[in-house]
Amino acid sequence: MLLASCGGGGGASDAPVDQVSFRSNIHHVVIIVQENHTFDSYFGRYCTATPGSNPACTDGPSCCEAAPATEPSGASPIVLDDTSNGAYDRNHAQACELSEMDGGLMDRYVVGGSGLGCSDARNFAIASDAASLYHGYAASYALADRYFQPLAGQTSANDMYFAVAKFVFADNGYKPNSIGKGCQELGTPTMTYQGQTTIADLLLAAGYSFAWYGEGYAAMKASQICPLAPSDCPFGVAYYPCTYDPSDVPFEYYAQFVDDNRYMKDFDDLAPAITGGTLPVVSFVKGLGYHTEHPGYKDTISQGTTFVDGVVKSILDSPYADDTLILITWDEGGGFYDHIAPPGLNDVDQQPYGTRVPLLALGKFARKNTVSHVPMEHSSLLKFLELNFLGTTGQLGARDMTVNNIGSLLDPSLTGIAVP
Repeated sequence: MLLASCGGGGGASDAPVDQVSFRSNIHHVVIIVQENHTFDSYFGRYCTATPGSNPACTDGPSCCEAAPATEPSGASPIVLDDTSNGAYDRNHAQACELSEMDGGLMDRYVVGGSGLGCSDARNFAIASDAASLYHGYAASYALADRYFQPLAGQTSANDMYFAVAKFVFADNGYKPNSIGKGCQELGTPTMTYQGQTTIADLLLAAGYSFAWYGEGYAAMKASQICPLAPSDCPFGVAYYPCTYDPSDVPFEYYAQFVDDNRYMKDFDDLAPAITGGTLPVVSFVKGLGYHTEHPGYKDTISQGTTFVDGVVKSILDSPYADDTLILITWDEGGGFYDHIAPPGLNDVDQQPYGTRVPLLALGKFARKNTVSHVPMEHSSLLKFLELNFLGTTGQLGARDMTVNNIGSLLDPSLTGIAVP
């Protein structure tokens, strides 16, 4: 067992961090959550293996499948760049996504999907230069090519798996009763869940610190009305994607965390935590909508990649590089086409999986130039947190009991423990 040498306070247990023992060499985990892109939309031109070849090798882009030249109806992809990303927000409600996936045939994204605004030629879009940052990360570190959004449908429902590893509600069915609720989705009902255990509760009870760093949170707290949009937000409104959206923060739905300043932080608090040696053991990072690459609203991919690269460099250029694992993923696929069929219904909560999204593991502990083919999802990250910090998985009694862990992305010679 290793003693922490730096980090934040001990959370609910009030145990000072230098008294917390670690089971592995990974003392800090930073999870960056971006938005609404499938694996094919970002890595369809990075990977070079023939579509459908299902390569077993794991060494670099020749070991993951390229996106097909045409989708099943015969349509070719549009180029996904800053302009096309900002021009169109694809319908990604659960009903549309299930129709487009067509029981795993993945053949109704361009034509044939039921519902107004489901099928559209712009659903088949692939980035090349626009995703070059992420391609570089994959070449230097580890990429998962069988990581699926845990639930077909929209952002909030998928975000809940980062907190509790299980189905809570569908689509963007509720927003939390928290700061910022009046500035987002005015017709959406609020919800606060009582007496439910999250991954943060488990970590805090064991003496490990936790925080969610949300960009724009402080401005929303300080404002008596919805704050003005930052000057560089292309959409330029006091609304999403230019202001803090509490429905992007799954822990705000749980009574024990609602606007608790011990755990709910502004993104601007992250840099001082890194430079000051007070980075929590587990941190989630979420930018404002226009920094998450969310399609539509004039949002550019480049503003998102600049945001992510700034976070990554701030960690890897600090003493935390020696003991921190960085994980980058996307909440859901945003209605983009992907050629790999998802698993179907999950055995634990009987909910339908959505499309593949990328997962990248960065830093000292990540394998190098590696592609993992192990099926994973958001709950896999929680399973890893349980194993790495608590020693036993499945403590949430949800999908963390059955999903695969993320060990295929990690270098076992450096982690200090065996991660499946």
